Amino acid sequence: MKTNDIGLEVKDTAILVDKLNTLLANYQIYYQNLRNFHWNVSGPNFFELHAKFEELYTTANESVDEVAERILTLGARPFSSYGEYIENSSIKEALKVSDSKQMVEITRDNINTLLDIERGALEAAATQGDEGTVTLMSDYITAKEKVVWMLSAYLR
Repeated sequence: MKTNDIGLEVKDTAILVDKLNTLLANYQIYYQNLRNFHWNVSGPNFFELHAKFEELYTTANESVDEVAERILTLGARPFSSYGEYIENSSIKEALKVSDSKQMVEITRDNINTLLDIERGALEAAATQGDEGTVTLMSDYITAKEKVVWMLSAYLR
């Protein structure tokens, strides 16, 4: 039985690494969508949405780094090219969106996609006894659920 540097079985972490790379790819497209919205939002809600999109993309950028570093900690290679991100992301690029309400809806939907992937990664990590990934995913899920609630309230 071969283990990685943190004592987890390499063959058993392969499924988890796949889930984390999928999460990483989706995070990158989500991040770029937020940058797009931050740059292109306009209208009566400009100031609040401009600031909110910046807050969200700053958090997403930190998460991208944490997920990539977790993959490295597990002894694997994180995706690192736009081609890999686009190919492995279920979140799609938000092209030419100009309606601020639609931007918020897309953001909420993107976060729900991330939540689904994170819940799958949490389950896989728990099966492997990988407390580090469990904690990371749990923290992400808790924070995102609150953001989804807030964005949904905004849209009502």
